[in-house]
Parts: sequence; structure tokens; C-alpha cells
Amino acid sequence: MNILSRRVIKVKPSATLAVTAKANELKAQGIQIVPMGSGEPDFDTPKNIQEAAINAIKGGQTRYTAVDGTPELKNAIINKFKQDNDLSYTATEVMVSSGGKQVFYNLCQAVLDTGDEVIIPSPYWVSYPDMVILANATPVIVKTGLEQDFKITPEQLETNITDKTKLFVINSPSNPTGAVYSKAELQALATVLKKHPQVLIITDDIYEHVRWGNDDFVNIIMADNSLKDRSIILNGVSKAYAMTGWRIGYSAGPEIIIKAMKKIQGQSTSNPCSIAQAAALEALKGDQSIINTMVVAFEERHQFIVNALNAIDGIECPKSQGAFYSFPRVEGLIKRLGLKDDIELSTYCLEKLNIALVPGSAFGASGYIRFSFATSIDNIKLAVEKLSKV
Repeated sequence: MNILSRRVIKVKPSATLAVTAKANELKAQGIQIVPMGSGEPDFDTPKNIQEAAINAIKGGQTRYTAVDGTPELKNAIINKFKQDNDLSYTATEVMVSSGGKQVFYNLCQAVLDTGDEVIIPSPYWVSYPDMVILANATPVIVKTGLEQDFKITPEQLETNITDKTKLFVINSPSNPTGAVYSKAELQALATVLKKHPQVLIITDDIYEHVRWGNDDFVNIIMADNSLKDRSIILNGVSKAYAMTGWRIGYSAGPEIIIKAMKKIQGQSTSNPCSIAQAAALEALKGDQSIINTMVVAFEERHQFIVNALNAIDGIECPKSQGAFYSFPRVEGLIKRLGLKDDIELSTYCLEKLNIALVPGSAFGASGYIRFSFATSIDNIKLAVEKLSKV
């Protein structure tokens, strides 16, 4: 007799969390690990946000809140969408969750059924396909590559839409590639989607503020507002404010969908942490200078790592436009070292060079490796030095 459900057997453990766990295990043995795998800023949460959390504790904000978040935080989210994105939402069209991951999970449980298909461009964030599987739906992976800047084309989108397609996922800036869709590229995708009104859209904007270059941020709803009535925005405070451990994400979308997501959350985790919500309120309303400080550092690290990796035989590293990742093609290095694939390469890097990296296969792109530069420039230089000696 099989104790476990067929559903959970189909799901893979998170590769990024697995790499972090293995690196921590080696650290506990006294081995110095160069951390290039973690997807979180190496900055501390700003003092004003920390103090807001302390004041919330002292002020007795330690009880249950509404399932979908405190009214104050929801109002700050509504103001954020209006101010930053020129998008209008009401209180019944936004909700707060325990991280951006729960937003996506809630959505899948709320709108997907057996037989539904979800179009996910590859490379993708590791959890998208598995959360679709947990909703008994089918992920349809559309491969992109370095030659097309890791972005799905309108032709690819059109080809993969069927009468079973229920949801299209887009993430810009992207984890793991750092690719950013332009307004024109989003409008071209919107033209395809408008021909298929049954397809819902989720735009993962978690790296909205972690960008460089002169272009303003734009998501697919901002590019074509006619899609707003069937689109859901995923965002949060983790990346922009160095608040990964606080676990606050938020969403906005049609009331009927947000209400269903609230129902799912109410029967699973219930409300997000009350203290973390108070901290997130300060993050959205308070001093925003931390964002620029981090982005300047990330851009400098990005320039260094791209140049340094491209100087290594067997590595081809494109420039990115946001997030804090580089996603180089490493097939030449794999061949030169006599290894089988990117999974063996990441294992080699961890066990032989003590560098923690995540294989591209975890993101649906074999032959690549994700380098996170959300770590100090000293760590980045050390990692590159170790790789160069190989």
C-alpha cells in the first residue's frame, strides 16, 4: 500500500532550498562555502521597518488579523498600485499572503481543475510547475533560450494555447535569468491573449524594483489595460526591502478570483503574521532609499560577474536587466570537465570548489547555471577565482 498521495509523489522538492540546505550542512562541518545560490538580498532589513515590527509587538498587535490582511496594509497596497503602476483596485480586489509563493499557490487552487493547462515559459521559477501539479492541472513548458533573451515570443504563445489553456504565467524581471520584457514585447503578447478570452494571466512582479537601465517598469496589464479584468498581479516586500524572512506577499486581481483565493487561504494558513504585516506597512509607506542603495550594488556586481564569467573558457554569460541573477550557458565547461550535465557541474562546484550554485535544470533549462549575486563582491570574486582555476 502506498502511504503517500499520487499528487505529492509527482512534486519535486525545491532545488534552490535543497542547495541552500546542502551548503548549510557543509558550513556546519566547518567548510567555507561561497554562497552563490540563495535568492535573497544580503542587506539587513532597514531599521525603520525593524522598529515598526518592535512597536507592533509592544502595542499588542499580536492577535489574528483578517484572513486577507489588515485594512491598513491593504490600503497601502492599493496606494502602491496607483502610485507606481497607475492601476486602480478596491479593498476586495487585493489580499495579503504569507509570501509571494502562497499567492501563486492560492491562485492555482482557486482556478485550476483536472485537465486545465498552464503555459509557463522556461527558464521558470522552480515552484511554478509543481504548484500547478498540486492543483491537478498540467504545466505546459515553453522553452526559450539565450538566443531570444529567455523571453517567450507571440508565435510560441499562440502555438501553445489550446481549448484547455486556463492560465498564462509571466515573470519580469525574471528569476532565474534577469530578463525584462519591454512594453512593446508585452503588447505583442497581449495581442495574442486578447484572441483567447478564456485564458487568465498572472504577472509575477516580485522583482519590480530590482532593475537597471533607463526604462520604467511595465507589466502586461500596464502595457494593455484591457487585460486587467482577467489578470492577477503577484508582488511582495521580500526582494525590494530585504524582507525575505518576514514572509509577506500580496496580490491584486478580479474580485471573484481574489475572494476564492481568500477562501483557500482561510482554510490553510489563515492570516499572515500580524507583526510582519506591520513591518510591511512601514516598508510601503516609509523611506524608500534602501531600494536604490541595493539596486546600485546589484548593478555593479552584475557588471563584474558578467565580464568575469565570459572570460572563463566554456561559459557564455548574457547581460541581465534586473533581479539579482546571471544565467550563463555552461555546456562548454561541462564538456571540458568531462561531466554529464549541469546537475553534475553544480555538485562538482559545491563538493570540489565549495561554491553553492543552482543547476539550470531546476528552472527547466539544462546546460545553464544560476549565479545569484545577492552576496558580497568579495564572495563573487572568490567564486570566479575558484572557477577560473578549474
